Amino acid sequence: MVKHIVTFKLSGSDEERRHVAESFKNALLELPAKIDVLKSMEVGINENPNEDWDVVLTAVVPEMADVAKYANHPAHVAAAALLAGHKEARACVDYYFE
Repeated sequence: MVKHIVTFKLSGSDEERRHVAESFKNALLELPAKIDVLKSMEVGINENPNEDWDVVLTAVVPEMADVAKYANHPAHVAAAALLAGHKEARACVDYYFE
């Protein structure tokens, strides 16, 4: 299995960032029902005002090649589009686990 962990730093006012983060979270949580290779999805919105990153997601897929299948799926592309104009930075780690 592969864990795909991504964190996002958003731009805009606190209210704008929170609205975008919540919309993005809701869209991501619908993806396991729409993308067969996606075994689970967890999404967190940062509650610590002393930290700079806004959203983190952890997705689980069977194989590394499935990360691309998930990323290119139309439902994921639509969810990612919710960040348009607000994504300041993105960091990702993909790793195998048992």
